[in-house]
Amino acid sequence: MHIMQLLDTTDRRILLALSSAAKRTGAAIATALNLGRNTVQTRMTRLENEVLDSIDRRIPPEVLGYGLLSFVELHVDQRCLGDIAAKLEAIPEVLEAHGLTGSADILVRVAAKDAEELFRVHGQLLHIDGVNRADSALSMAELVPYRTTALLQHSLSGNA
Repeated sequence: MHIMQLLDTTDRRILLALSSAAKRTGAAIATALNLGRNTVQTRMTRLENEVLDSIDRRIPPEVLGYGLLSFVELHVDQRCLGDIAAKLEAIPEVLEAHGLTGSADILVRVAAKDAEELFRVHGQLLHIDGVNRADSALSMAELVPYRTTALLQHSLSGNA
């Protein structure tokens, strides 16, 4: 896990401008925000390298044929956490995994083509040394898609 430095107001304004039109040029953003073109270009380059997600986050699994989404809670032996994380990373259908507080230890987001494939992946998860139990929940519908624009707006409003 890496710690990022907090973004200043100018960085946040640039990101908000990009969120409304991702294909905007640095010059267009500079004009819209009344900032210097070089300032915006330098910051955009830094943001692309340090802050903005890779293309991975922008490709919905559904367009690759993986229309079944499941959230799997893993109950694990904490001493094996590093090895478990490495094994999770080796499973292509594992989109992301988070360490948790509470009754489960890891929350794994899994994409599958169908129930049979999900069953196979669930079995792979259970066969990882140190995993004691796995509880799955199928996503029926995405009610609020991943977003940060509302946070950007809120952080710029002075209420953050």
